[in-house]
Amino acid sequence: MANYDVAIIGSGPGGYVAAIRAGELGLKTMVVEKDPYLGGTCLHVGCIPTKVLLHHADVYEHIKNGAELGFEISGVKINWTNVLARKDKIVKKHAKGIEFLFKKNKVEWVQGWGRYEGPGKISVEKDGKKTMMEAANVLMVSGSEAKSLPGIEPDHKTILTNRSILELPEIPKSLIVVGAGAVGVEFASVYNSFGTQVTILEALPRVVPLEDEEISAELAKAFQKKGIQIFTGCSVESAKKDGKGVTVAFKDSDGKAQTLPAEKLLLAVGRKAMTENCGLEKSKAKVERGFVHVGDYMETAEKGLYAIGDIVAGLPQLAHAAMMEGIVAVTHIAGKPAHQIVKTRIPNATYCEPQIGSIGLTEKQAREAGYAVKTGKFPFAGNSKATILGAHGGFIKVVSEETYGEVLGIHIIGPLATEILSEAAAVLNLEGTIDDMMNMIHAHPTVWEGLGDAFASVRGLQINV
Repeated sequence: MANYDVAIIGSGPGGYVAAIRAGELGLKTMVVEKDPYLGGTCLHVGCIPTKVLLHHADVYEHIKNGAELGFEISGVKINWTNVLARKDKIVKKHAKGIEFLFKKNKVEWVQGWGRYEGPGKISVEKDGKKTMMEAANVLMVSGSEAKSLPGIEPDHKTILTNRSILELPEIPKSLIVVGAGAVGVEFASVYNSFGTQVTILEALPRVVPLEDEEISAELAKAFQKKGIQIFTGCSVESAKKDGKGVTVAFKDSDGKAQTLPAEKLLLAVGRKAMTENCGLEKSKAKVERGFVHVGDYMETAEKGLYAIGDIVAGLPQLAHAAMMEGIVAVTHIAGKPAHQIVKTRIPNATYCEPQIGSIGLTEKQAREAGYAVKTGKFPFAGNSKATILGAHGGFIKVVSEETYGEVLGIHIIGPLATEILSEAAAVLNLEGTIDDMMNMIHAHPTVWEGLGDAFASVRGLQINV
Protein backbone atom coordinates (compact mmCIF):
# COMPACT_ATOMS: atom_id res chain seq x y z
CA MET A 1 0.00 0.00 0.00
CA ALA A 2 1.69 3.18 -1.28
CA ASN A 3 1.99 6.07 1.17
CA TYR A 4 1.86 9.74 0.14
CA ASP A 5 1.78 13.16 1.77
CA VAL A 6 -1.08 14.18 -0.52
CA ALA A 7 -3.27 12.31 -2.98
CA ILE A 8 -5.08 14.46 -5.53
CA ILE A 9 -8.19 13.07 -7.20
CA GLY A 10 -8.52 14.81 -10.57
CA SER A 11 -5.95 16.39 -12.92
CA GLY A 12 -7.86 19.40 -14.21
CA PRO A 13 -6.38 22.89 -13.79
CA GLY A 14 -6.84 22.83 -10.03
CA GLY A 15 -5.47 19.32 -9.69
CA TYR A 16 -2.38 19.57 -11.85
CA VAL A 17 -1.39 23.01 -10.49
CA ALA A 18 -1.85 21.74 -6.93
CA ALA A 19 0.26 18.68 -7.74
CA ILE A 20 3.12 20.72 -9.21
CA ARG A 21 3.14 23.14 -6.27
CA ALA A 22 3.01 20.20 -3.86
CA GLY A 23 6.06 18.74 -5.61
CA GLU A 24 7.85 22.08 -5.40
CA LEU A 25 7.13 22.16 -1.66
CA GLY A 26 8.67 18.71 -1.20
CA LEU A 27 5.45 16.76 -0.65
CA LYS A 28 5.29 13.19 -1.92
CA THR A 29 2.37 13.54 -4.31
CA MET A 30 0.06 11.20 -6.21
CA VAL A 31 -2.57 12.25 -8.77
CA VAL A 32 -5.46 9.98 -9.72
CA GLU A 33 -7.13 10.73 -13.07
CA LYS A 34 -10.13 8.87 -14.53
CA ASP A 35 -9.09 9.65 -18.13
CA PRO A 36 -5.98 8.33 -19.88
CA TYR A 37 -4.58 11.86 -20.17
CA LEU A 38 -3.93 14.82 -17.89
CA GLY A 39 -5.57 18.24 -17.98
CA GLY A 40 -9.25 17.62 -17.30
CA THR A 41 -12.23 19.38 -18.86
CA CYS A 42 -10.51 22.77 -19.29
CA LEU A 43 -7.66 21.51 -21.43
CA HIS A 44 -9.48 18.84 -23.42
CA VAL A 45 -13.09 19.95 -23.87
CA GLY A 46 -13.31 23.40 -22.29
CA CYS A 47 -11.16 26.52 -22.04
CA ILE A 48 -8.37 25.63 -24.44
CA PRO A 49 -10.16 24.07 -27.44
CA THR A 50 -12.88 26.74 -27.37
CA LYS A 51 -10.26 29.50 -27.40
CA VAL A 52 -8.55 27.82 -30.36
CA LEU A 53 -11.84 27.99 -32.27
CA LEU A 54 -12.39 31.59 -31.16
CA HIS A 55 -8.93 32.54 -32.44
CA HIS A 56 -9.63 30.89 -35.79
CA ALA A 57 -12.96 32.72 -35.97
CA ASP A 58 -11.20 36.03 -35.25
CA VAL A 59 -8.63 35.39 -38.00
CA TYR A 60 -11.44 34.49 -40.41
CA GLU A 61 -13.24 37.75 -39.59
CA HIS A 62 -10.08 39.68 -40.46
CA ILE A 63 -9.73 37.80 -43.74
CA LYS A 64 -13.37 38.47 -44.66
CA ASN A 65 -12.78 42.18 -44.02
CA GLY A 66 -9.41 42.21 -45.76
CA ALA A 67 -10.41 44.89 -48.28
CA GLU A 68 -10.72 47.47 -45.51
CA LEU A 69 -7.15 46.65 -44.45
CA GLY A 70 -5.86 46.90 -48.02
CA PHE A 71 -5.76 43.20 -48.88
CA GLU A 72 -7.63 41.88 -51.90
CA ILE A 73 -8.65 38.39 -50.85
CA SER A 74 -11.03 36.17 -52.78
CA GLY A 75 -12.11 32.56 -52.74
CA VAL A 76 -11.41 32.01 -49.05
CA LYS A 77 -12.55 28.56 -47.92
CA ILE A 78 -12.72 27.18 -44.40
CA ASN A 79 -10.94 23.81 -44.12
CA TRP A 80 -12.85 22.62 -41.05
CA THR A 81 -10.86 19.37 -40.86
CA ASN A 82 -7.64 21.36 -40.51
CA VAL A 83 -9.23 23.69 -37.93
CA LEU A 84 -10.17 20.70 -35.77
CA ALA A 85 -6.77 19.10 -36.32
CA ARG A 86 -4.97 22.21 -35.06
CA LYS A 87 -7.27 22.31 -32.03
CA ASP A 88 -6.39 18.69 -31.21
CA LYS A 89 -2.67 19.31 -31.79
CA ILE A 90 -2.64 22.21 -29.31
CA VAL A 91 -4.54 20.20 -26.70
CA LYS A 92 -2.18 17.20 -27.02
CA LYS A 93 0.89 19.44 -26.81
CA HIS A 94 -0.22 20.93 -23.51
CA ALA A 95 -1.34 17.58 -22.08
CA LYS A 96 2.18 16.28 -22.77
CA GLY A 97 3.50 19.46 -21.14
CA ILE A 98 1.70 18.56 -17.91
CA GLU A 99 3.25 15.08 -18.00
CA PHE A 100 6.68 16.69 -18.34
CA LEU A 101 6.02 19.02 -15.40
CA PHE A 102 4.89 16.08 -13.28
CA LYS A 103 8.16 14.25 -13.97
CA LYS A 104 10.16 17.42 -13.31
CA ASN A 105 8.50 17.85 -9.90
CA LYS A 106 8.45 14.12 -8.99
CA VAL A 107 4.66 13.91 -9.11
CA GLU A 108 3.32 10.40 -9.71
CA TRP A 109 0.03 9.77 -11.47
CA VAL A 110 -2.20 6.81 -12.15
CA GLN A 111 -5.29 6.33 -14.28
CA GLY A 112 -8.48 5.12 -12.65
CA TRP A 113 -11.52 6.20 -10.66
CA GLY A 114 -10.42 7.70 -7.34
CA ARG A 115 -12.51 7.50 -4.17
CA TYR A 116 -12.07 8.70 -0.64
CA GLU A 117 -12.09 5.65 1.63
CA GLY A 118 -11.85 7.29 5.04
CA PRO A 119 -9.10 9.12 6.94
CA GLY A 120 -5.76 8.66 5.20
CA LYS A 121 -7.05 6.29 2.52
CA ILE A 122 -8.14 6.38 -1.11
CA SER A 123 -8.92 3.69 -3.65
CA VAL A 124 -8.24 3.64 -7.37
CA GLU A 125 -10.46 1.45 -9.53
CA LYS A 126 -9.59 0.43 -13.08
CA ASP A 127 -10.91 -2.43 -15.18
CA GLY A 128 -12.74 -3.82 -12.15
CA LYS A 129 -9.60 -3.94 -10.02
CA LYS A 130 -9.35 -1.78 -6.90
CA THR A 131 -6.03 -0.60 -5.46
CA MET A 132 -5.76 1.02 -2.04
CA MET A 133 -3.38 3.87 -1.22
CA GLU A 134 -2.51 5.74 1.94
CA ALA A 135 -2.20 9.52 1.97
CA ALA A 136 -1.91 11.85 4.93
CA ASN A 137 -4.06 14.34 3.02
CA VAL A 138 -6.56 13.96 0.19
CA LEU A 139 -7.46 16.73 -2.24
CA MET A 140 -10.72 16.19 -4.13
CA VAL A 141 -10.78 17.88 -7.56
CA SER A 142 -13.38 15.76 -9.35
CA GLY A 143 -14.70 18.60 -11.54
CA SER A 144 -18.05 19.15 -13.21
CA GLU A 145 -20.12 18.12 -16.20
CA ALA A 146 -22.69 19.88 -18.38
CA LYS A 147 -26.25 20.10 -17.12
CA SER A 148 -29.20 19.17 -19.31
CA LEU A 149 -32.81 20.38 -19.24
CA PRO A 150 -35.75 18.25 -18.07
CA GLY A 151 -36.89 16.08 -20.98
CA ILE A 152 -34.03 17.25 -23.24
CA GLU A 153 -31.10 14.87 -23.17
CA PRO A 154 -28.03 15.32 -25.39
CA ASP A 155 -27.49 12.73 -28.10
CA HIS A 156 -24.20 14.44 -29.04
CA LYS A 157 -25.16 14.49 -32.72
CA THR A 158 -28.08 16.93 -32.89
CA ILE A 159 -28.47 17.98 -29.25
CA LEU A 160 -24.99 18.92 -28.07
CA THR A 161 -22.95 19.80 -24.98
CA ASN A 162 -19.68 21.72 -24.75
CA ARG A 163 -17.93 18.39 -25.44
CA SER A 164 -19.76 17.21 -28.52
CA ILE A 165 -19.94 20.61 -30.24
CA LEU A 166 -16.13 20.54 -30.39
CA GLU A 167 -16.26 17.42 -32.56
CA LEU A 168 -18.81 18.46 -35.19
CA PRO A 169 -17.61 17.10 -38.54
CA GLU A 170 -18.81 20.21 -40.36
CA ILE A 171 -20.04 23.73 -39.62
CA PRO A 172 -23.84 23.72 -39.10
CA LYS A 173 -26.05 26.03 -41.14
CA SER A 174 -28.07 26.93 -38.06
CA LEU A 175 -27.59 26.61 -34.31
CA ILE A 176 -29.77 27.29 -31.27
CA VAL A 177 -27.82 27.97 -28.07
CA VAL A 178 -29.73 27.54 -24.81
CA GLY A 179 -27.95 29.59 -22.18
CA ALA A 180 -26.17 32.92 -22.51
CA GLY A 181 -23.41 32.50 -19.95
CA ALA A 182 -19.75 32.33 -20.96
CA VAL A 183 -20.01 28.94 -22.70
CA GLY A 184 -23.13 29.89 -24.64
CA VAL A 185 -21.94 33.27 -25.89
CA GLU A 186 -18.50 31.96 -26.83
CA PHE A 187 -19.88 29.22 -29.05
CA ALA A 188 -22.48 31.60 -30.45
CA SER A 189 -19.66 33.95 -31.37
CA VAL A 190 -17.55 31.20 -33.00
CA TYR A 191 -20.26 29.80 -35.22
CA ASN A 192 -21.70 33.17 -36.14
CA SER A 193 -18.26 34.13 -37.49
CA PHE A 194 -18.14 30.91 -39.51
CA GLY A 195 -21.49 31.68 -41.15
CA THR A 196 -23.94 29.76 -38.97
CA GLN A 197 -27.33 31.36 -38.26
CA VAL A 198 -27.27 31.52 -34.44
CA THR A 199 -30.14 32.05 -32.00
CA ILE A 200 -29.65 32.38 -28.24
CA LEU A 201 -32.36 31.46 -25.73
CA GLU A 202 -31.74 32.66 -22.16
CA ALA A 203 -34.05 32.15 -19.17
CA LEU A 204 -32.80 35.22 -17.29
CA PRO A 205 -33.61 38.80 -18.36
CA ARG A 206 -30.23 39.45 -20.00
CA VAL A 207 -27.25 37.78 -21.65
CA VAL A 208 -24.08 37.16 -19.56
CA PRO A 209 -26.28 37.68 -16.48
CA LEU A 210 -23.38 37.61 -13.99
CA GLU A 211 -21.80 40.68 -15.60
CA ASP A 212 -22.59 44.34 -14.97
CA GLU A 213 -25.91 45.29 -16.56
CA GLU A 214 -24.28 47.76 -18.95
CA ILE A 215 -21.92 45.04 -20.18
CA SER A 216 -24.89 42.75 -20.87
CA ALA A 217 -26.66 45.46 -22.85
CA GLU A 218 -23.54 46.21 -24.90
CA LEU A 219 -22.96 42.54 -25.75
CA ALA A 220 -26.60 42.07 -26.78
CA LYS A 221 -26.30 45.11 -29.06
CA ALA A 222 -23.06 43.83 -30.61
CA PHE A 223 -24.44 40.32 -31.15
CA GLN A 224 -27.65 41.58 -32.73
CA LYS A 225 -25.59 43.76 -35.07
CA LYS A 226 -23.78 40.57 -36.16
CA GLY A 227 -27.12 38.91 -36.92
CA ILE A 228 -27.39 36.76 -33.79
CA GLN A 229 -31.01 36.49 -32.68
CA ILE A 230 -31.53 36.74 -28.91
CA PHE A 231 -34.51 35.80 -26.75
CA THR A 232 -34.13 36.57 -23.04
CA GLY A 233 -36.60 35.86 -20.24
CA CYS A 234 -37.79 32.76 -22.08
CA SER A 235 -38.41 29.17 -21.01
CA VAL A 236 -37.52 26.20 -23.20
CA GLU A 237 -40.19 23.52 -23.07
CA SER A 238 -39.13 20.83 -25.55
CA ALA A 239 -36.72 19.90 -28.31
CA LYS A 240 -37.93 17.45 -30.96
CA LYS A 241 -35.50 15.92 -33.42
CA ASP A 242 -36.37 15.16 -37.02
CA GLY A 243 -34.56 14.38 -40.25
CA LYS A 244 -33.50 18.00 -40.71
CA GLY A 245 -32.33 18.70 -37.17
CA VAL A 246 -34.29 19.84 -34.15
CA THR A 247 -37.27 22.07 -33.38
CA VAL A 248 -37.25 23.88 -30.05
CA ALA A 249 -40.50 24.98 -28.42
CA PHE A 250 -40.27 27.83 -25.92
CA LYS A 251 -42.24 30.64 -24.35
CA ASP A 252 -40.83 34.12 -24.90
CA SER A 253 -40.68 36.91 -22.31
CA ASP A 254 -44.33 37.79 -23.01
CA GLY A 255 -45.45 34.20 -22.41
CA LYS A 256 -46.11 33.65 -26.11
CA ALA A 257 -45.49 30.10 -27.38
CA GLN A 258 -42.89 29.93 -30.16
CA THR A 259 -41.09 27.23 -32.11
CA LEU A 260 -37.73 27.51 -33.78
CA PRO A 261 -36.04 24.96 -36.08
CA ALA A 262 -32.26 24.52 -36.37
CA GLU A 263 -29.74 22.00 -37.57
CA LYS A 264 -28.09 21.74 -34.12
CA LEU A 265 -28.95 22.59 -30.51
CA LEU A 266 -26.32 23.41 -27.88
CA LEU A 267 -27.21 23.07 -24.21
CA ALA A 268 -25.14 25.61 -22.27
CA VAL A 269 -27.25 25.83 -19.10
CA GLY A 270 -24.54 25.45 -16.49
CA ARG A 271 -22.50 22.68 -14.93
CA LYS A 272 -23.11 20.27 -12.05
CA ALA A 273 -20.51 19.07 -9.59
CA MET A 274 -19.20 15.53 -10.11
CA THR A 275 -19.12 14.36 -6.52
CA GLU A 276 -21.21 11.20 -6.79
CA ASN A 277 -19.37 7.93 -6.23
CA CYS A 278 -16.32 9.80 -4.91
CA GLY A 279 -16.61 8.50 -1.34
CA LEU A 280 -17.52 11.81 0.28
CA GLU A 281 -20.43 10.11 2.04
CA LYS A 282 -17.76 8.30 4.10
CA SER A 283 -16.50 11.62 5.43
CA LYS A 284 -17.72 14.47 7.62
CA ALA A 285 -17.54 16.85 4.64
CA LYS A 286 -20.67 18.93 4.20
CA VAL A 287 -22.07 18.37 0.70
CA GLU A 288 -25.04 20.41 -0.52
CA ARG A 289 -26.62 19.63 -3.92
CA GLY A 290 -23.34 18.03 -4.92
CA PHE A 291 -21.17 20.98 -3.88
CA VAL A 292 -18.65 20.73 -1.04
CA HIS A 293 -18.38 23.37 1.68
CA VAL A 294 -14.81 24.34 2.60
CA GLY A 295 -12.96 26.61 4.99
CA ASP A 296 -10.44 29.38 4.43
CA TYR A 297 -7.76 27.00 3.16
CA MET A 298 -10.05 24.73 1.13
CA GLU A 299 -10.31 22.22 3.99
CA THR A 300 -13.56 20.29 4.52
CA ALA A 301 -15.07 19.35 7.88
CA GLU A 302 -13.13 16.08 7.60
CA LYS A 303 -9.57 16.46 8.88
CA GLY A 304 -7.08 15.89 6.08
CA LEU A 305 -9.68 16.14 3.31
CA TYR A 306 -9.64 19.18 1.03
CA ALA A 307 -11.76 20.17 -1.98
CA ILE A 308 -11.11 22.64 -4.79
CA GLY A 309 -12.40 23.60 -8.23
CA ASP A 310 -15.86 23.22 -9.70
CA ILE A 311 -17.14 21.13 -6.79
CA VAL A 312 -16.67 23.89 -4.18
CA ALA A 313 -19.79 25.64 -2.90
CA GLY A 314 -19.89 29.41 -3.23
CA LEU A 315 -16.92 29.92 -5.54
CA PRO A 316 -17.05 30.39 -9.34
CA GLN A 317 -16.43 27.44 -11.65
CA LEU A 318 -13.37 28.94 -13.30
CA ALA A 319 -10.09 27.25 -14.18
CA HIS A 320 -7.94 30.06 -12.80
CA ALA A 321 -9.90 30.07 -9.54
CA ALA A 322 -9.32 26.32 -9.20
CA MET A 323 -5.59 26.81 -9.82
CA MET A 324 -5.22 29.26 -6.96
CA GLU A 325 -7.45 27.16 -4.71
CA GLY A 326 -5.09 24.24 -5.32
CA ILE A 327 -2.06 26.35 -4.44
CA VAL A 328 -3.77 27.53 -1.23
CA ALA A 329 -4.69 23.96 -0.24
CA VAL A 330 -1.29 22.32 -0.73
CA THR A 331 0.55 25.29 0.78
CA HIS A 332 -1.61 24.80 3.88
CA ILE A 333 -0.97 21.06 3.80
CA ALA A 334 2.77 21.75 3.68
CA GLY A 335 2.49 23.89 6.79
CA LYS A 336 3.48 27.09 4.98
CA PRO A 337 1.70 30.46 5.24
CA ALA A 338 -1.24 30.44 2.81
CA HIS A 339 -3.50 33.29 1.83
CA GLN A 340 -7.27 33.09 1.54
CA ILE A 341 -9.34 33.26 -1.63
CA VAL A 342 -11.36 36.50 -1.89
CA LYS A 343 -14.28 35.91 -4.23
CA THR A 344 -14.52 39.53 -5.39
CA ARG A 345 -10.89 39.40 -6.53
CA ILE A 346 -11.37 36.52 -8.93
CA PRO A 347 -11.36 37.84 -12.53
CA ASN A 348 -13.90 36.74 -15.14
CA ALA A 349 -12.86 36.46 -18.78
CA THR A 350 -15.26 35.71 -21.64
CA TYR A 351 -13.67 35.31 -25.07
CA CYS A 352 -16.57 36.00 -27.41
CA GLU A 353 -16.28 38.89 -29.84
CA PRO A 354 -16.39 41.49 -28.37
CA GLN A 355 -14.42 40.14 -25.42
CA ILE A 356 -15.50 40.70 -21.82
CA GLY A 357 -13.21 41.04 -18.81
CA SER A 358 -14.40 41.89 -15.31
CA ILE A 359 -13.41 41.76 -11.68
CA GLY A 360 -14.93 42.95 -8.43
CA LEU A 361 -18.40 44.30 -7.74
CA THR A 362 -20.86 45.38 -10.39
CA GLU A 363 -22.46 48.78 -9.88
CA LYS A 364 -25.64 47.12 -8.59
CA GLN A 365 -23.74 44.85 -6.19
CA ALA A 366 -21.73 47.79 -4.83
CA ARG A 367 -24.88 49.80 -4.13
CA GLU A 368 -26.58 46.79 -2.53
CA ALA A 369 -23.51 46.33 -0.31
CA GLY A 370 -24.07 49.84 1.04
CA TYR A 371 -21.25 51.71 -0.67
CA ALA A 372 -21.58 55.33 -1.78
CA VAL A 373 -20.83 54.55 -5.40
CA LYS A 374 -19.28 56.67 -8.11
CA THR A 375 -18.69 55.28 -11.60
CA GLY A 376 -16.73 56.30 -14.65
CA LYS A 377 -16.77 55.02 -18.21
CA PHE A 378 -14.45 55.32 -21.20
CA PRO A 379 -15.57 54.21 -24.68
CA PHE A 380 -13.04 52.51 -26.97
CA ALA A 381 -14.22 54.89 -29.72
CA GLY A 382 -11.75 57.38 -28.19
CA ASN A 383 -8.79 54.98 -28.21
CA SER A 384 -6.24 55.14 -31.06
CA LYS A 385 -5.19 51.50 -30.91
CA ALA A 386 -8.82 50.35 -30.98
CA THR A 387 -9.21 52.37 -34.19
CA ILE A 388 -6.10 50.73 -35.65
CA LEU A 389 -7.57 47.32 -34.80
CA GLY A 390 -10.91 48.29 -36.32
CA ALA A 391 -12.62 47.54 -33.02
CA HIS A 392 -14.38 50.72 -31.94
CA GLY A 393 -17.21 49.20 -29.91
CA GLY A 394 -17.37 48.70 -26.18
CA PHE A 395 -16.07 50.52 -23.12
CA ILE A 396 -14.33 50.27 -19.76
CA LYS A 397 -16.47 50.92 -16.69
CA VAL A 398 -14.98 51.61 -13.26
CA VAL A 399 -17.02 51.23 -10.07
CA SER A 400 -15.53 53.05 -7.09
CA GLU A 401 -16.28 54.14 -3.54
CA GLU A 402 -17.04 57.86 -3.63
CA THR A 403 -15.33 59.17 -0.48
CA TYR A 404 -11.89 57.57 -0.66
CA GLY A 405 -11.86 56.46 -4.28
CA GLU A 406 -11.30 52.75 -3.57
CA VAL A 407 -11.74 50.74 -6.76
CA LEU A 408 -14.56 48.24 -6.20
CA GLY A 409 -14.97 46.78 -9.69
CA ILE A 410 -13.77 47.09 -13.28
CA HIS A 411 -15.88 45.91 -16.22
CA ILE A 412 -14.56 45.83 -19.79
CA ILE A 413 -16.16 44.93 -23.11
CA GLY A 414 -14.20 45.47 -26.30
CA PRO A 415 -10.85 44.75 -27.97
CA LEU A 416 -8.43 42.62 -25.91
CA ALA A 417 -10.63 43.01 -22.83
CA THR A 418 -9.35 39.74 -21.38
CA GLU A 419 -5.77 41.04 -21.55
CA ILE A 420 -6.53 44.56 -20.24
CA LEU A 421 -8.06 42.72 -17.30
CA SER A 422 -4.56 42.08 -15.93
CA GLU A 423 -4.18 45.65 -14.61
CA ALA A 424 -7.72 45.54 -13.27
CA ALA A 425 -6.89 42.42 -11.26
CA ALA A 426 -3.75 44.05 -9.87
CA VAL A 427 -5.69 47.15 -8.79
CA LEU A 428 -8.29 45.12 -6.90
CA ASN A 429 -5.74 42.83 -5.26
CA LEU A 430 -3.57 45.76 -4.16
CA GLU A 431 -6.63 47.76 -3.03
CA GLY A 432 -5.74 50.65 -5.29
CA THR A 433 -7.65 53.90 -5.52
CA ILE A 434 -8.85 55.97 -8.47
CA ASP A 435 -6.12 58.55 -7.76
CA ASP A 436 -3.39 55.89 -7.65
CA MET A 437 -4.40 54.62 -11.08
CA MET A 438 -5.31 57.79 -12.98
CA ASN A 439 -1.82 59.13 -12.20
CA MET A 440 -0.06 55.99 -13.43
CA ILE A 441 1.52 56.38 -16.87
CA HIS A 442 -0.07 54.04 -19.42
CA ALA A 443 1.80 53.21 -22.63
CA HIS A 444 0.57 54.80 -25.87
CA PRO A 445 -0.84 53.67 -28.23
CA THR A 446 -2.41 50.66 -26.51
CA VAL A 447 -5.96 49.59 -25.80
CA TRP A 448 -4.72 49.18 -22.24
CA GLU A 449 -4.29 52.95 -21.87
CA GLY A 450 -8.09 53.19 -22.00
CA LEU A 451 -7.96 52.20 -18.34
CA GLY A 452 -6.17 55.46 -17.51
CA ASP A 453 -9.02 57.44 -19.06
CA ALA A 454 -11.59 55.19 -17.38
CA PHE A 455 -10.11 55.87 -13.93
CA ALA A 456 -9.88 59.60 -14.68
CA SER A 457 -13.50 59.65 -15.86
CA VAL A 458 -14.63 58.93 -12.30
CA ARG A 459 -13.23 62.37 -11.42
CA GLY A 460 -14.55 63.91 -14.65
CA LEU A 461 -10.97 64.33 -15.90
CA GLN A 462 -10.77 61.94 -18.86
CA ILE A 463 -8.78 63.26 -21.82
CA ASN A 464 -9.88 61.37 -24.93
CA VAL A 465 -13.65 61.83 -24.80
